[in-house]
Order: sequence, then C-alpha cells, then structure tokens
Amino acid sequence: MKAANAGGSRDPKAYVLGNRELWEQWTPLKAASAQYDLAGFRSGGSRMRALERAEVGAVHGRSLLHLQCHVGVDTLSWARLGARVTGVDFSSEGVATARSLAADIDPTAVFVEADVLDLPAHLDGTYDIVYTSHGVLGWLPDLNRWAEVVAHFTAPGGFVYVFESHPAAWMLDNHVQEPRLKLRYSYFGEEKPLAFEYRSPTAVPDQQISGAEHVWGHSLGDVISALAGAGLRIEFLHEWPFVGWRLLPFMEQGADGWWRLPEGLPAMPLSFSLRASRPPDKPAEERTGPQSDGE
Repeated sequence: MKAANAGGSRDPKAYVLGNRELWEQWTPLKAASAQYDLAGFRSGGSRMRALERAEVGAVHGRSLLHLQCHVGVDTLSWARLGARVTGVDFSSEGVATARSLAADIDPTAVFVEADVLDLPAHLDGTYDIVYTSHGVLGWLPDLNRWAEVVAHFTAPGGFVYVFESHPAAWMLDNHVQEPRLKLRYSYFGEEKPLAFEYRSPTAVPDQQISGAEHVWGHSLGDVISALAGAGLRIEFLHEWPFVGWRLLPFMEQGADGWWRLPEGLPAMPLSFSLRASRPPDKPAEERTGPQSDGE
C-alpha cells in the first residue's frame, strides 16, 4: 500500500465516487471471505463488542440508524439485541448484501443506498440512536456536513455514538514491519485527501483489484467541534489503547478481539469512543412563556 497526496483540483464528490467504485469491486469478495463468515453470522449471535454494548446501553425497542454500515453485520447485530434498525451505505453491493442478510435475520431491518452527506434527501424521520464506527470518518470530505446530518436524524432526547480509530494512530507509518512506531502522516487533515494504492482487500489478499482509495484526515478536535457546532451535547469522550482491526502489521490480537501494540512499545491512543446527545424539546409552555391574563 502506497500513499500520496491526491493531485489536481478535483471536486470532493469525484473522490467519493472513485471510492464507491472501488468498494463495488471489493464488497462481493469480502462478503464471500472466511474473515467475514456471513454464513456463520446468519446462524446466530451478535458481533457487537461488549464495550460498545455497555457504552450505548439498552437498545431493545429503540430505533437505531447505522451510518456507513457496509454489509450490515453490525447493524443486524444491534437488531439481534432488540433495536429497530436502519442501515445506510453508499455501495449498492454493500446494501444488496445487507438486505440479503436481513431477509434471513430480521426482515423489518431497512437498508438505504445513499451518500451519508446527502442522506436527508433519501430518508425521513429521526432515531433514538445514531451509530457510526470503525474506520468510516476518513471517507468523508466534510465533517461539519456529517455532523449536521447526524443531528438532523437524532431524535430529541436521543444520542449519537461514535467508535472510531484515533487520529493519532493514523499518523503512524504502516509500512514498518518490525515493532517500532514511526510518524509518517500529518495529524491535521488537509483539503486534498491522501490517495492509498491498493492491490487487494485485507480480507482477500489473493484477489488482485488495483485502485486508489482517497481518505481525509480529521483531528479529534474536528470531530468534537463539528458535533457541538451541530447542537449536540458531548456526554463523554474515551480514548483506548486498542483498535478494531490490524492497523499496523505488528499489532497483536487479544482474546477479546481487539488489536493492540506489542509489549514494550509506549502506550498511545489507538481508538476513541464518544457519545453526544440532542436535548429534548421543551414543553410548549416553556417555549412560549407564561400567557398573560389580559390584566
């Protein structure tokens, strides 16, 4: 995998379209892979990690919107925990796979094909919980617009929950094979995305599909400020020394499924979780104030 700053002055939507075309090729291969094990998922169980379940809390009977849901495994894991779920992804292949899974697992689950930043034009209503996680924010060129969409779909009294890789972890050089931390990328995002050249998805390394994905860097301050600017109240921000996939070649996976740096390296944040709520609507009498009796 090689990275370089994307050249030219292309519209961000052109990069997003290129990413979508790449995912249309990748998704069927990933869905058929042993790593994804969709047949095993169909047979039962939830793949939602205990940490996320604890921080989100009880979801039974609550509506949940999963943004950038890929093939819907996490979405349907929430459904198996009792949530009424809707998933959104920009890949038609991803949405088709999610709908196929839903037909066997929860036919009430809804999956929508749409760019998250354009979602209000494709979906109505609000949700008790808006959920997003694990390596998705880098696909978005405009975090302020993303936060506006999140707030738009969060019901009064509801909340958004984000579990994401930490921006500090994305500074590290993932070409280094030995257990050594070397900085390579800027912590702060730039207007132009980084272009990563890939030959195959990690889940199917023997499949040769060449192409470049384009990702935008967002600092932790960018994420928090965008959500706060959209009118959401930050309830907590937690930083964690593990991440959901092998971000660096020398990471080690624990029995709990999380990937960590090997012993001997300094501890650093590799992921973060946050929860931000939308205040409940005020009663009508509080919004308008006491009514005059005319005297």
